[in-house]
Amino acid sequence: MINSTHVSYFKLAAYFDTGILRYLCFMIVMLLYILALCANVFLIVVICMHRSLHEPMYIFLCSLFMNELYGSTGLFPFLLIQILSDVHTVSASFCFLQIFCVHFYGHVEFFILAVMSYDRYLAICYPLQYNTLMTSNKVMILTASVWLSSVLGIVAMMSLSVPLQLCGNIINKVYCDNYSIVKLSCSDTTVNNIYGIIYMFTIIFSLIVLILYTYIKILKVCFSGSKQTRQKAVSTCTPHLASLLNFSFGCFFEIMQSRFNMSNLPMMLRIFLSLYFLTCQPLFNPVMYGLNLTKIRIICKSLTLGKRK
Repeated sequence: MINSTHVSYFKLAAYFDTGILRYLCFMIVMLLYILALCANVFLIVVICMHRSLHEPMYIFLCSLFMNELYGSTGLFPFLLIQILSDVHTVSASFCFLQIFCVHFYGHVEFFILAVMSYDRYLAICYPLQYNTLMTSNKVMILTASVWLSSVLGIVAMMSLSVPLQLCGNIINKVYCDNYSIVKLSCSDTTVNNIYGIIYMFTIIFSLIVLILYTYIKILKVCFSGSKQTRQKAVSTCTPHLASLLNFSFGCFFEIMQSRFNMSNLPMMLRIFLSLYFLTCQPLFNPVMYGLNLTKIRIICKSLTLGKRK
């Protein structure tokens, strides 16, 4: 039983009839999914198989790529089915499952990026003490904390959303998300809103402060350090900063669209903005890190060209 009003399914109202273009959309989404799978799997295998990459930064990267695989698989197959379908409805149980998957992906992504900022801060600001500050045990604890804290946060959010009494079943998006369910509620959502505010200020805000602090310190070292230090900082921090900004902008677009009326924007633009952080990040990260990190780039070249190091 989902809630007291017995909503058994939800209708995704953002889909519209594209006629024969649906097959073109299907092929584009399928291509993006295949590219995301291949790129992330390839880099995970590269990191796992080469001992020279068994360092904290690359272990965190491996977790990031694994999360991209999870997020892609949680969304792309669903989009492919819906694009070819004439009836855009999902069962209530599946909708809540997708809410868990989408929000879990987003939380893990943000937490990993924050941990990676901390790791780069230690590596650049304390290079001589780095190996003692970032031990293998600490890497394991940080990685486990990222996934466990995300699970706990999403379970708490879902425990507040699932019992809500709903006065409708139409979601104006192409996938299910928590805020869309809360907006359908005809019961009191004060607790949901309080939890959202507390979570925003205690978790998200603290992570943002951590990331800003680490980059301020890194910039100070870059301006006062040697040319070699600046080059190391640029080569390792540029892909991370680009990934962080890309994901943050995607989340910002989604939050703005969910909280405010943007019906004046074209439908296709609204769909693109709502999907950006879920579809572009799994493609963006492998390209950014694969091209900018020297060790990964060299190993990838040796594998693709069939050469031995």
